[in-house]
Amino acid sequence: MPARIRLQRRGKKGQPFYHIVVADGRAPRDGRFIEKIGTYNPLTNPATIVLDFDRAYHWISCGAQPSDTARSLLKREGIYMKKHLMGGVQKGAFDETEAQKRFDAWKQEKQQKIKDYQLELLNTTKKEAKKRFDNENKIRQEKEAVINEKRLAELEKTRKIKEEAEAKEAAEQAQAQIEEVAEATQEVEAEAKTTEEVQATAVEETTAENTTSENPTAETKEENAE
Repeated sequence: MPARIRLQRRGKKGQPFYHIVVADGRAPRDGRFIEKIGTYNPLTNPATIVLDFDRAYHWISCGAQPSDTARSLLKREGIYMKKHLMGGVQKGAFDETEAQKRFDAWKQEKQQKIKDYQLELLNTTKKEAKKRFDNENKIRQEKEAVINEKRLAELEKTRKIKEEAEAKEAAEQAQAQIEEVAEATQEVEAEAKTTEEVQATAVEETTAENTTSENPTAETKEENAE
């Protein structure tokens, strides 16, 4: 069987990485190979291909049959474009200088397309990052607004409780002052009443003494008679 150009899987689980190898068609997929001509990393965007162009072209020229995936990778790197141009040279359509010139032009256009794609991808990534940042910033502001609203509500509630407590304390103090004034008034009234009673008693006693001195009793008259 002819040699085949195919991929051998390497890398960890969920992180594939491939070697581009030339192997006997009867060998198992990840078994022994004749020559390694490159690597393929599908995890990057765009995918990264490192290829020994001359060796890959040599094996294709020798009739090696690539797998479907390997064929697409070789086309991306221009192996089949080079083969097509060299076929034109062999047919006499143009010389090798013209073939190389056309291949360089194709390669340059291919590289420019890759650069444009990478630039577009970078701009898209930046736009998505900015959009994601704006969304996160909006969500953060909304959360802060809710938190501030709750905080203001708590402060207002605390202020009302404090005002009610102060009003209650002021009312209790006013009531205490009223009670103190009432007690003082009662004490003054009691003292005034006591003073009036004492004065009234003194007046009565004085009046009685005066009456006795003006009107002597019978006993006093008898004593005077004797």
